[in-house]
Amino acid sequence: MALNLKSLLFVSLFIALMAAPIAEAQLGLISGLLGLIRIQGTVFCTSNGNMGVNGSATPVFPNALVQLQCGAGNVVSSATTNGSGVFSIVLDPLQFILSSLLTNCNLVVNTPLSNCNSKLPSVGGLLSSLQFIGNTLLGLLNVANIVPSGFQFLDG
Repeated sequence: MALNLKSLLFVSLFIALMAAPIAEAQLGLISGLLGLIRIQGTVFCTSNGNMGVNGSATPVFPNALVQLQCGAGNVVSSATTNGSGVFSIVLDPLQFILSSLLTNCNLVVNTPLSNCNSKLPSVGGLLSSLQFIGNTLLGLLNVANIVPSGFQFLDG
């Protein structure tokens, strides 16, 4: 009887040790699924959409449509800046690959700059590539943070 108890204990321990990596792999898969990609930034009311030499005194661009365009200009998501010129786009990482976003997508603002300052051009728009700045853990949610690398003005 003692031999059977030892055998049962050994088999139980063996199964537990074999199951641990599988459970850990499943947990890793689940935590990878519990994530988001967040693209956010501020559009300023300047000739290039970036903060000016005045720093925080630079006027912002409210109500500007910011589009995430990938490939041949396909709009995959968009947001409108708030009263502080801030926009935020949240993406599902199951539909977008981070490396592809960074190399194949841009932020585009086609809202005329003259909408925030009549002395700025009424044709043309702003374009920025994307820059990954790190991850944030919010509970079980892993958020990949992306910002504009710097807007530039494009003639219309």
